[in-house]
Amino acid sequence: MELPRTRSPSLQSDYTTPLRRHPALAAFAGAASLLGAMAIVNGRVAKKAERDNPPRGQFLEIDGVRLHYVERGNGRPLVLLHGNGSMIQDFESSGLIDLAANRFRVIVFDRPGFGHSSRPRNVIWTPEAQADLFRKALDRLSVQRAIVLGHSWGAAVALALATRHPSFVEALVLASGYYFPTVRADAAASSMSSMRGMGDALSHTISPIVSRLLWPSMLRKMFGPRPVPDKFVGFPKELALRPSQMRASAAEATLMIPAAFESSKSYDQLKMPTIIIAGDEDRLIDINKQSVRLHGEITHSKLHRVAGAGHMIQQSATARLMAAIDEAAAATDIGGNAPHRFASA
Repeated sequence: MELPRTRSPSLQSDYTTPLRRHPALAAFAGAASLLGAMAIVNGRVAKKAERDNPPRGQFLEIDGVRLHYVERGNGRPLVLLHGNGSMIQDFESSGLIDLAANRFRVIVFDRPGFGHSSRPRNVIWTPEAQADLFRKALDRLSVQRAIVLGHSWGAAVALALATRHPSFVEALVLASGYYFPTVRADAAASSMSSMRGMGDALSHTISPIVSRLLWPSMLRKMFGPRPVPDKFVGFPKELALRPSQMRASAAEATLMIPAAFESSKSYDQLKMPTIIIAGDEDRLIDINKQSVRLHGEITHSKLHRVAGAGHMIQQSATARLMAAIDEAAAATDIGGNAPHRFASA
């Protein structure tokens, strides 16, 4: 007599039964699947962004860093250092590189972790660490003295370069910088995203998606009160929102306060001509607590407040920033590296 067949549970049943019995496990599995899908999509979008925006310059291998830079023009060397979350294309789309290349040998770097430059994990990329890296890179490019301009976080690197290698920096132009420690909500918010493990998970999943949603409001805050100029369309948003660059941005936001605390101890040691320039309606950085205060610390500096301008003065006040570069160059012509007293403007 033939026994009745028993139907063995299917693989799907083996999988779904525990999930039905344990809703928390089901929620965890669903969240993990969603995050995995996000990571795959973000990875593909990042690779496409890199294909669509290939390197426009050249590379140097310095201390394990693959450093991307663009060089244009002839004359006295001028080094441009971009802010947090940015890259060479910021200065390029603004038109500043083209303007400056008429009179200077312009060298613009993608700082470590931004654009097409790598950011090794074995280094904490403080302004001082980046300054030493750029000094070695410029030595490789046969640059022994240069005018150095830094915007925002790049201004901290420019100051570190001037402090650690004063004979190299002929003059400083500091634009929209953060120089003294203050309470920063963005630094606190970025601390988790900068942590190993957790930071990688966030930057590969949630952070790029949230940043795309917030991009318009971020631009309004950075450029406000002026509108975002049409030329900024040349800035490659998707390169800026890659997981690797999101993590680098979080790390630098977290470093802002301790870096400013350490750097502020040595501002009075600077002797080279220094131009400080900032928008007087900057919505990211209080210029009275930062640029104005720095002008008081560096007594021979000159301060320019750009009326009605926000944080992104390289984009919205390009001609004024170019004039500040020319002013720095003229000051070195007048007095070399001797302190040259300026009046505020």
